Amino acid sequence: MSDAAAWLLSPERTVDLILLLTLLEAAALTWLWRAKGRGIAPARLLPTLAAGLFLLLACRAILIEAHPGVIALAFAGAGAAHLLDIRGRWR
Repeated sequence: MSDAAAWLLSPERTVDLILLLTLLEAAALTWLWRAKGRGIAPARLLPTLAAGLFLLLACRAILIEAHPGVIALAFAGAGAAHLLDIRGRWR
């Protein structure tokens, strides 16, 4: 495998691609809601997506051997977003 292919297919780049696709998903779903009035309201959708994004950031931080504080902050962000999501769904 060439160096460029190895770089592109590295675990860090894979997480980057998933992060990008998740952000594009959030933008598309928000646009759909605002333009057509269809789908899930952004206020209900974004905490769910944010929790996933923070978990992906934690994975990426682990892969690049970031400072443990950075990893902890990413996990804390995921937990906070998850709590917001649960609070929004609680009946």
